[in-house]
Amino acid sequence: MRACAIWFLLAACGGSSPTGPYFDHAMFFNRDVSAAAVAPNSASLIAGLSAAGGWGYGDRLRIDFSFDVLHADAATPRREFVPLADSFYTPDCDQAAVPVPTQGNVEGESGYACTGGGDCHLLVMDDSTGTLFEMYRADMSSGFTGGCLAAWDTHRDYGDTLRGDQCASADAAGLPIAPLLFTADEVAAGSIDHAIRFVLPNDRVRHGFVRPATHGSDTDGASNAPPYGIHLRLKASYPVDTLPTQGARVVAKALQTYGMIHADGGEITLTAASDRYTTSTWDGLLGEDDLEALRVEDFDVIDHGAPIAYPYHCER
Repeated sequence: MRACAIWFLLAACGGSSPTGPYFDHAMFFNRDVSAAAVAPNSASLIAGLSAAGGWGYGDRLRIDFSFDVLHADAATPRREFVPLADSFYTPDCDQAAVPVPTQGNVEGESGYACTGGGDCHLLVMDDSTGTLFEMYRADMSSGFTGGCLAAWDTHRDYGDTLRGDQCASADAAGLPIAPLLFTADEVAAGSIDHAIRFVLPNDRVRHGFVRPATHGSDTDGASNAPPYGIHLRLKASYPVDTLPTQGARVVAKALQTYGMIHADGGEITLTAASDRYTTSTWDGLLGEDDLEALRVEDFDVIDHGAPIAYPYHCER
């Protein structure tokens, strides 16, 4: 019998656990960490991050609403892409035809052209095959070029090493992006039932990574800086009711229950989906600065064990 992965231990090995979004089987982001052990070096890591400048964007915890998850079906046209030499890695990345809905966009753009110089992630859930396509630096300005593509089989029961140990995805940490985004529909319904994606400036992150990450990045943070994949949990003692909006309180409660997981480099800390394709809207529900009262010191680090060395050797 297959041994239970560490992040499946929600109650007892083999017990039931929540699943989704997108994935059929329980994943690391489904783990309720409200009672999980704190890392022995949590205080040191928190102090190191605080000393380095804390969150990005002037040590303000802000929310990024620029991501979108598109949906495709069997009739959606598939397009081949030309890999970008500086951001497509073998064997980490997948070469496959990507379903591209007629109406859609990449991260931070109104369409499929990457014009603003951002990461331009393209996230497409193919509901007909259960494949989640996630691409970094997608651009259809002229033809179709793209960086690393991760094609996730959402029916698969992934283990601790996900698509492969030491392997990147469309995010440097090797994680899926879409299931870590929170949406206006979730917040309006009053519950986010999964961990949330967050980013940090790379000069505040040490070399190496911890699970659930399978990969890191070229970072130059101090020895007591957090590594890629670090899992932070908002302290249970934090006065959630003092936050300015109901939406902020919903997100904070999710941070106390499921936490947030470091996935990539960047300045705007928490990552949400835009309301372009949701029923509910962010207007009047949650603003980009509604969680700025949360400081680094308000969090604990969940115990992950020792950081994993990063020898640039992906094994799929």
